[in-house]
Amino acid sequence: MVPSVKMDAKLILTAGRRCLVLQARGCVPYFRRNLVHQGSRCYATQDTLGKVPKASRKQITVANDDGRVNWKELSTTEKAARTTQQTFNLGVILTGLVMTGGCAYFLYKEVFSTDSKTVQFNRAVDRVRSDSRVKEALGSGHKIRAFGEPTWNRWARARPIASNTYKDPNGTEHFMMHFNVEGSSRRGVVNLHTFKGPGGSDWQYKYLALDVKGQPRLYLENTDATPEKQRSSFNFLGMQWRK
Repeated sequence: MVPSVKMDAKLILTAGRRCLVLQARGCVPYFRRNLVHQGSRCYATQDTLGKVPKASRKQITVANDDGRVNWKELSTTEKAARTTQQTFNLGVILTGLVMTGGCAYFLYKEVFSTDSKTVQFNRAVDRVRSDSRVKEALGSGHKIRAFGEPTWNRWARARPIASNTYKDPNGTEHFMMHFNVEGSSRRGVVNLHTFKGPGGSDWQYKYLALDVKGQPRLYLENTDATPEKQRSSFNFLGMQWRK
């Protein structure tokens, strides 16, 4: 044990001598400053242990806002951008709903409603094709074809159908139309006139006639030529049909 104590004493004396030499050379203040600087750095590092820095995010704009950032975390400018974006989206949705409703209403009025000229045209065509006298006048080689007014474009499949609707002073609605028909041997023009009384829901034929060049007019329906007491009628698909 004695030699160990002597060795420790020698080390202490050696270290003391080195410190005296360094102090004489002016190196001790440097080491002190370095130790103080290192201590302060170490202290700052320990003070920040356990703290998670906040993640940076892009500024919210009208173009890049996806709604993920909470409203409370937005700045005034970002809140204005989100409000603008949501207002625009709501406007687009409302515009789409209005246009969809308008298209549905237009489709109903032009295709499915009993007042549409498409329904009137289809019923008149069915009536013409089912009449044996029309087949004799136009030819029965193949199915009778019905189409609207001729156009400058011969490739056009949808040809306009000439029609007119008006209301007389008594409140009766009148619908008039003419279209072309063609059979295996001849072609002709169909003219029709229907009317509906005030508050009525069914259209009645005033006349439905076929005009073929070189032949007398063929009446399929003609209320003016038939006495009221001799006429019998029935209602089918919103139309008043005469026998």
